[in-house]
Amino acid sequence: MKATLIISIYKNTLALKAVLDSLKRQTEQDIEVILSEDGDDAQMAAFISEYVFPWPMQHLTQADEGWRKERALNRAVAAAKNDWLIFIDGDCVLHPRFIEYHCRYKQRGILLAGKRVKLNPDLSEQMMQGEPINLFPYLFARRGCRYVEEAFFCSWAQWARRKVKHLVGSNMSMSREDLIAVNGFDEHYTLPATGEDFDIEWRMIANGCRIVSLRNLAVQYHLYHKENWNKEAQAVNMRYCLEQQAKNAIICRKGINQYICRN
Repeated sequence: MKATLIISIYKNTLALKAVLDSLKRQTEQDIEVILSEDGDDAQMAAFISEYVFPWPMQHLTQADEGWRKERALNRAVAAAKNDWLIFIDGDCVLHPRFIEYHCRYKQRGILLAGKRVKLNPDLSEQMMQGEPINLFPYLFARRGCRYVEEAFFCSWAQWARRKVKHLVGSNMSMSREDLIAVNGFDEHYTLPATGEDFDIEWRMIANGCRIVSLRNLAVQYHLYHKENWNKEAQAVNMRYCLEQQAKNAIICRKGINQYICRN
């Protein structure tokens, strides 16, 4: 298998179905899928047991004790069978060539970074219901969609390479060994704001990695939902992040070492 796709999920089965259906249309199918659930929802378990997966699949759960996405991600990384890890969220529908481009440019020392368009409620509902839709009238008129310029796949982007300044947690990939080298995701982040992407970015770059852009190549459509984080949570997470940067704490104290042994 060329990669492990780790999908972070929490309760929304309609969104997850749209994501998994988009996986079936991928030009690259040689993958393992890990559903990383920050919870243990009965409805989600029932949906997953009935969905027909054409790829090797693991479903990992944990007790629903508040925001513990970093813990769920570390457990998924520990369980992954491939060195190349692609991370998405369970409400992000994928362009058919999404996996292809994350696999095409994989390389140790590289953080592949894509972006996402945020769809409006109408488009999101149509996608979750499996209805055929035409994105372009909505996107050109904007109509509540955000980051519209990220919605279009452009093969020439591999030469133009629009830069990406920061990782987005729902559209990034990296070497498992590079991630383990900084002890994975920092589980001190327990609020839904800056965390698994910004934190892992600065620590991995400090450890010698660099970002390579996949804008307009690994295209992703984020389904609408109300934001679940606020300014207070952001302030708490950023304060902790800045403290760790000041200490140059590249290897986090509470990370993947709890779930994986290294010789």
